[in-house]
Amino acid sequence: MSVERLVTQLIDIMAKLRDPKSGCAWDLEQTFETIIPYTIEEAFEVADSVAAKDWPEFKEELGDLLLQVVFHARIAEEQHLFSFDDIVSTLNEKLVRRHPHVFGNQQGADIEQIKQTWEIIKADERENKGRRHVSALDGVPSGLPALQKATKLQKKAAKVGFDWSSLAPVLQQVHAEVAELERALEENDPDAIEDELGDVFFTLVNVSRHLKIDSDGALRRASVKFEARFRDMEEQARQHGQSLQDLDEDSLERLWRSAKTRLLRS
Repeated sequence: MSVERLVTQLIDIMAKLRDPKSGCAWDLEQTFETIIPYTIEEAFEVADSVAAKDWPEFKEELGDLLLQVVFHARIAEEQHLFSFDDIVSTLNEKLVRRHPHVFGNQQGADIEQIKQTWEIIKADERENKGRRHVSALDGVPSGLPALQKATKLQKKAAKVGFDWSSLAPVLQQVHAEVAELERALEENDPDAIEDELGDVFFTLVNVSRHLKIDSDGALRRASVKFEARFRDMEEQARQHGQSLQDLDEDSLERLWRSAKTRLLRS
């Protein structure tokens, strides 16, 4: 079956699910607002499948994410706002417009020129929509996950020169922020502790940015590693007829070191 027919079939299925007479009661209850959490969740599940290099799962999760687009499009069409075709048409126009080095007269542009042109075109688009930015930090969605928002804010500030020129002073700032956190802990000031802990996280994001490492991906990778090691600890304990909550700190530390060693070998 052709791509066109498959997409048409998908749109028809969504319309059937939303049919007031014969559709699904759950689907009919949904609104833009109620399915937004699912849209966000599906995007994270796509990321999880990539991190796990589970390509069959990746394919399925991409389909689930596409469903979210079709779902939103169907609700929009019912409200006479726009259709799925309008979404695709707008995207096609945007891709062509933002890639003059491919579709226009700027062939041969290097990466830096491409980035600069991209930002200029985006600024023109905002201007045409009446969305002039008054701050260099404008345009960062408030609902972004914290690590991504911190990264975007730092990148925007760096574009106007507010940035360290190398990694060394950023690492020094990490130590300074940790020292401030320790002082807040000594003073037992809950508000200050939260503020200083946030500053530590924010500065670590700056470290990852200077290293050109995705902070969210790095943390996700660390979480996957922790989960694997912890599950190994649980399995080791079960093999000895024990559970982790029954073990003291020294025993837990031995299991942790053992898990690290075992998983490094596998």
